[in-house]
Amino acid sequence: MAERLGEQEVARLLAGLEETLQRLERAPGPMTRTALEAVTGLARIYGEALARVVDRAPEGSPLAAALTEDELLRHLLALHEIHPEPTEERVRRALADLAPALRARGARAELAEVGDGVARVRLAGGCGSVSAALRRMVEEAVLALAPELRAVEVVPPVRLPAFVPAEALAVRRRRTPGDGEAVPRPCGGGRA
Repeated sequence: MAERLGEQEVARLLAGLEETLQRLERAPGPMTRTALEAVTGLARIYGEALARVVDRAPEGSPLAAALTEDELLRHLLALHEIHPEPTEERVRRALADLAPALRARGARAELAEVGDGVARVRLAGGCGSVSAALRRMVEEAVLALAPELRAVEVVPPVRLPAFVPAEALAVRRRRTPGDGEAVPRPCGGGRA
């Protein structure tokens, strides 16, 4: 069996591969097209092999859980569009996992929508305004579970009108002795 790679080595190789592919795409000539076709073909074959593994992992089984818990596999499942859990569910799970850390900072987040490769998240609280650190926390958590997304956008929270109890709106009246006229009393029962 080949030597296994640690997480740091995988991250280093992925970063290097991305850079190599970018250089290859910029290179002129027919050999560039041939090389890119070979890379694309290999990726499709590996994607199909991974899809067959997913097909053999019954939903809720330890194998299915292991496939989606491993960061590298999670990324590959998303890349090949074969992740068994829908993107929206993974985004909601990321936000739920992050909720205690956000609450500790006086903030909360909820998913507004997922569309066109973007998760739109309502982020509120955090001492009056949403800080860059909170935005970064949300973005990192969401992209870790849904790496196929292009971006995470923070959208303003829905502003609800302030609640005013009905009794605060009512004008209380009292009778003035002698004239029978009703005189408005201020809310709270004070004298006019």
